Amino acid sequence: MGKRLRDTRRRSLCSWHVSLCSWQDVVGTEDADLNSRPLKVSACCKHYAAYDLENWGGTDRFSFDARVTEQDMLESFLPPFEMCIKDGDVSSVMCSYNRVNGIPACADPKLLRDTIRGELGFHGYIVSDCDAIQLGIPPQSSTDLFFFLFSSLVNSGMDLNCGLYYEAYAENAVMQGKAREEDVDTSLRNLYIVLTQVGFFDGIPSYESLDKKDLCTKEHIELAADAARQGIVLLKNINETLPLDPAKLKNLALIGPHANATIEMLGNYAGVPCQYSSPLDGFSAYGKVTYEMGCNNVTCDNKTFIMPAVEASKNADATILLVGLDKTVEGEGLDRNDLLLPGYQTELILQVIVASKGPIILVIMSGSAVDISFSKTDDRVKAILWAGYPGEEGGRAIADVVYGKYNPGGRLPLTWHQNDYLSMLPMTSMSLRPVNNYPGRTYKFFNGSVVYPFGHGLSYTKFNYTLRSSNMSFNIKLGEDIPYRDMEYYMANNTEKPPCPAILIADFSCKDHFELDIEVKNIGAKHGNEVVLVYSKPPTGIVGTHAKQVIGFKRVFVPAGGSQNVKFEFNVCKSLGIVGYNAYKLLPSGEHKIIIGDSPTSLPIDISFQK
Repeated sequence: MGKRLRDTRRRSLCSWHVSLCSWQDVVGTEDADLNSRPLKVSACCKHYAAYDLENWGGTDRFSFDARVTEQDMLESFLPPFEMCIKDGDVSSVMCSYNRVNGIPACADPKLLRDTIRGELGFHGYIVSDCDAIQLGIPPQSSTDLFFFLFSSLVNSGMDLNCGLYYEAYAENAVMQGKAREEDVDTSLRNLYIVLTQVGFFDGIPSYESLDKKDLCTKEHIELAADAARQGIVLLKNINETLPLDPAKLKNLALIGPHANATIEMLGNYAGVPCQYSSPLDGFSAYGKVTYEMGCNNVTCDNKTFIMPAVEASKNADATILLVGLDKTVEGEGLDRNDLLLPGYQTELILQVIVASKGPIILVIMSGSAVDISFSKTDDRVKAILWAGYPGEEGGRAIADVVYGKYNPGGRLPLTWHQNDYLSMLPMTSMSLRPVNNYPGRTYKFFNGSVVYPFGHGLSYTKFNYTLRSSNMSFNIKLGEDIPYRDMEYYMANNTEKPPCPAILIADFSCKDHFELDIEVKNIGAKHGNEVVLVYSKPPTGIVGTHAKQVIGFKRVFVPAGGSQNVKFEFNVCKSLGIVGYNAYKLLPSGEHKIIIGDSPTSLPIDISFQK
């Protein structure tokens, strides 16, 4: 036992994990046993759970106690990890620094052992965020307390400590009888299975010869550029200003703190890039470029760079403004205090708007929402793009979109709120639903004004949808022993509460499915990609449920003048179910609606029950 623990300190109980959002399986082995299949990498989903605050208003992530209702946990905070485990077969999950309802996330047996492994059937290892254990323990604590905590952590299901805590206390805790050897063996087994799968001991022969030359190929660099292009979102485009015509607009002013960005395009937790293509590089391939910083950096706390930028815009055929955020403004351990552009960036934009003789294109680089209402409503800003943090080939990708080599098809993955949203609620409030006069969070529960909504994204062409599916109804037959479940309704606008409001999804085998057949027709003159978003909307009048929720999406390429059929298949309970106030998953009776994108029309689906 002692030798095994000493080997573990050298190998497994170090911080060994790869946090990657990549396909981890070896081709041809995807259907193999989850405990024996070979893996290219061990992908890690993090941070579990309810990790929603870094450092805000004097509360940091190490001390934050996320007060989360069971309803919100089941409905919003758990589903991403359920998808990681059930759909992605991820082999690692990282627990977070924060507490959840008073219990440290990494020491909560309900979250780790019972939910992740028990209910979701996780195969892999659970690792703490780095130093999460040490940072939560008073330094003057006794050795006996350290031993007790080690025993509690292992018993809760945390297999690996990213840090020194397990290394310091594991062996002696077991030797002195403070921790059970079988709990340690369970954690070791979880770790060594994954180590074996990734070839830590015997290697994977087909991958042993790989090195940098296999990574930085033309194919892979082009893949990086294509990923960046696909992620760019066209937020505004007045009078089809974009794409620009390089034959007519030859002289560009490229202005802003991100106009010559390189490492800033990588965002956080990035590897070493093969090369960089900055926006300056990308636009220089299309014409003559005059580059001005406009700001000394992203914080833009020096106005002396604005006037040279203004002068450059006066003489340009078109002005491209590249502004936004970076890791000095948003990042690990750092929350923003507002949703505005930092420093004098807004003043830079406003002065360029006044001076520029040609069209102004605004490009935002950021990992989160920015309130650019002033640019959205100003028709002198002809177009706005959001590029996120586009990676090593981001500059080329942005230029390709601006000049029409690529037709943007991205959609916003989050709501862009107005800045005054931050004054409506504290960021320590974790409720998704409106409570205590606070507004709701996310597109599912917030119904106020926004800068740009979740799912927004334009194209250089136009698409029409034709829903070929007909109205549907399901009369679900139930056993006599299955009770109906009550729900609260708003009794207004002629809403009638059904006699059998809902049933508990766990009470029956829900095998009913429905299919959608959507024709996506490109009625414009340019080829394009369209992201088809499908929402479900619960029956009218149910108190406390969501306005709508995404149940599926697909990206499809449609040539100009052409069409593509997009098919979806949905389980009735997974797509139409709701989570009640008492955290039970329910299937409501009545008329549900299926909405495609931002279409004003919907497809009714009627649910009824019969015993």
